[in-house]
Amino acid sequence: MTTYTPMMQQYLQVKEDYKDAFLFFRLGDFYEMFFEDAVNASQILEITLTSRDAGSKDRIPMCGVPHHSAKNYIETLVQKGYKVAICEQTEDPKQAKGVVRREVVQLITPGTIMEGKALDGKTNHFIGAAEQLDSKSYGYAYLDLSTGEAVASSIEGDEKALLMQMQAYGIRELVVAEELQTLFAEHAMNLGIVLSIEADEMAMDKAAAYVEAVPTNIQHACRRLLAYIDQTQMRSLSHIQAFTFNEMKNYLRIDSSSKRNLELIQSIRGGDQKGTLLWLLDDTVTAMGGRKLKQWLHQPLASRTAIEARLEVVTDLLEEYFVRTELQASLKQVYDLERLAGRVAFGNVGGRDLAQLRDSLRQVPMIQHQLVNASKETLQKLGAMLDICADVEALLAHAITDNPPITIKEGNVIRDGYNDRLDELRYASRNGKDWIAQLEQEERVKTGIKNLKIGYNRIFGYYIEITKSNIHLADLTRYERKQTLANAERYITQELKEKEALILNAEEESLTLEYDLFVEIREELKAFIPRVQALAASISELDVLLSFASVSEKYRFTKPEFHTGRALKIIEGRHPVVEKMLNKQMYVPNDCVLEENQNMMLITGPNMSGKSTYMRQVALIVVMAQMGCYVPAEKAVLPITDQIFTRIGAADDLAAGQSTFMVEMLESQHAITHATQNSLLLFDEIGRGTSTYDGMSLAQAMMEYIHDKIGANTLFSTHYHELTALEHELTRLQNVHVSATEKNGAVVFLHKVKKGAADKSYGIHVAQLAQLPEEILARARVLLENFESGKEESVVAPAPQVVEEQPIQMSLFVEEEQVPTVSPAEQDVLNSLEKVNIMGTSPMQAMNILYELQQQLLNTKK
Repeated sequence: MTTYTPMMQQYLQVKEDYKDAFLFFRLGDFYEMFFEDAVNASQILEITLTSRDAGSKDRIPMCGVPHHSAKNYIETLVQKGYKVAICEQTEDPKQAKGVVRREVVQLITPGTIMEGKALDGKTNHFIGAAEQLDSKSYGYAYLDLSTGEAVASSIEGDEKALLMQMQAYGIRELVVAEELQTLFAEHAMNLGIVLSIEADEMAMDKAAAYVEAVPTNIQHACRRLLAYIDQTQMRSLSHIQAFTFNEMKNYLRIDSSSKRNLELIQSIRGGDQKGTLLWLLDDTVTAMGGRKLKQWLHQPLASRTAIEARLEVVTDLLEEYFVRTELQASLKQVYDLERLAGRVAFGNVGGRDLAQLRDSLRQVPMIQHQLVNASKETLQKLGAMLDICADVEALLAHAITDNPPITIKEGNVIRDGYNDRLDELRYASRNGKDWIAQLEQEERVKTGIKNLKIGYNRIFGYYIEITKSNIHLADLTRYERKQTLANAERYITQELKEKEALILNAEEESLTLEYDLFVEIREELKAFIPRVQALAASISELDVLLSFASVSEKYRFTKPEFHTGRALKIIEGRHPVVEKMLNKQMYVPNDCVLEENQNMMLITGPNMSGKSTYMRQVALIVVMAQMGCYVPAEKAVLPITDQIFTRIGAADDLAAGQSTFMVEMLESQHAITHATQNSLLLFDEIGRGTSTYDGMSLAQAMMEYIHDKIGANTLFSTHYHELTALEHELTRLQNVHVSATEKNGAVVFLHKVKKGAADKSYGIHVAQLAQLPEEILARARVLLENFESGKEESVVAPAPQVVEEQPIQMSLFVEEEQVPTVSPAEQDVLNSLEKVNIMGTSPMQAMNILYELQQQLLNTKK
């Protein structure tokens, strides 16, 4: 058995409780790592791997980082999906008997990081937890530790649907009970979500204030998350707000694949924000507003009253131009109040943070004044609701200096006049230093040594330094030698000794007192956190509404109207993002009119003509309107949509082993099984991942099902022109096409949606635009002409096959049991089959007939 040194035994004992984390073990001025942690960390962080004697036969791997620069290394590990346990010395080494006591004081994880580059100002940093409610649904909770925002909700679907929802919210870490780890592991890894296990839930008496608004069955997820945060952070969490419960019926639901297809927050191509609806709408000037805008994009409203309330404010801000510009100018001076409040509660707030909090609060009275004095009542009400937190600002104005240093132990954080004792100590320290400067001048005069100087270092204190060439000029009866250097001597006088004691004691005591006063102020501020958070929420909403007004004016958007029916009418609608990307080029606007009795649209037209863009712009107009923003159209009269489902674009899910066609079918299945008559469905080129007849049959069957069973507003694009005949069978279906024309043998896209079906697909013309070889294009034209004229031509004639004839043994006798017999019931089935008009039967009707005939045959055998 290996025997390690006491210190290494202490390390191993602590590491046992944090097996899934890198243990930063404090030794003096360094955080050290050992064994496997050292090997892995040295590779990830690109630091030197060394070794040390730990009492065993062999030396053990070791690496370390300086404690003063550890934040950068910790952040690197956490960004890569690892956890870091910070183990500090928790007793004074001078008073320790044996090994200094060390304990883990915080576990930093991908979901709980509170500062650094990983925290984007305009993005929430959520950590989540999930509980299985039944075989088809999950309850989940998530919170942002840096701001205190906490939300709970539920979702129908399997573990993949849940994890994709978590990914859509940007959740990096998900806390689950151990029994769910195996179920979630593969999907979580594919989506880049770190799974953490928490066996316990926070006791109900401790969690009651947090979960009061959450249904009982979902409270378990909240309490598990709170328990994990409590155990890993080991400090006050007073800034965490009560969980708000997002009841799905109050919001426009958009599943994660539809958010991706519509590029609401993340671009499909580059994975960044450019080219997204967020990129277009974000004219916010505060970090809080940027985060709020993302939240509204994730969950547009489904309440007409709430939507119209937002729209009314946007309208008033548009009309009050000067008020709007003044408000935005004031908001630019407001720092991130939510995260500042979080840092106060967490205990890692600095003097500069408190100065930012104070300076931000100084802007609020001006913001309130601008609102209350506006001519619009809605703006006046917003101003009246603001809590300007004057007492918080007064405390910080009295206590904190104008420009405090970064670290709170350097001094000069607390303002003169805040504390009498601190003022006395500072006076003694400053006066003593003035006295020393005066003494230096006097000694130069007395000795005649012009380069005589009085200096200070932490080891020897204050000293008089004289170069060796000038020692003969000094009065050594007054000087006591303190230190000898290569080219100088350092001395002390009795008078300087006395002043040194006064100065150093005053300086050290003032720094200690100043730190204690700062901690007292920080603790006092914790009582104000809920008020600061409420103010932050109001300011963030105002910032988003100002952004809506600014963007609406800039891009000529129109106020949407809502009604209680299902009809959707968009006149001269535009895709806002594509229009912005085109810059000065003209975007071709289009109408989309879905009536109560004709709310399905079958869209045909060539590739690249703009079918997908047209469908997306309808969805984006609905999303923007239900967020409370103006929309890119001349006029928009809309119903309240409860869900949006999209099946647009082709993508494999290679990690899950699913082809493009399988992804298409799974997304289609999800849409069809969850949609209601109040939903909006967008299906683009369904069935193109399989054979023509399979694809066409599936597309038609889906359209018939939506028409007969769901009744949702639907846009369905296709290249199967045969499907346009459905307009005569499905009463609520209308044909439209994106027009194109042929000019000098080349296709010209007009990007205009017109009534009726397209006359051709222009596929070969598009191939010509892609510069396929002319030989291929010419051959394709010949084949197309043959196919359209009814001729069939093979590119390669099949080779003749020689089949060797086999002798057939004829039976001389026919046994009675071999004579086929048909019962009367079976004959009825055959007669029914003979009467079916196959060419005039839709795929869905054919399946129903086949099913009925099969049932008749089965009944004959009973």
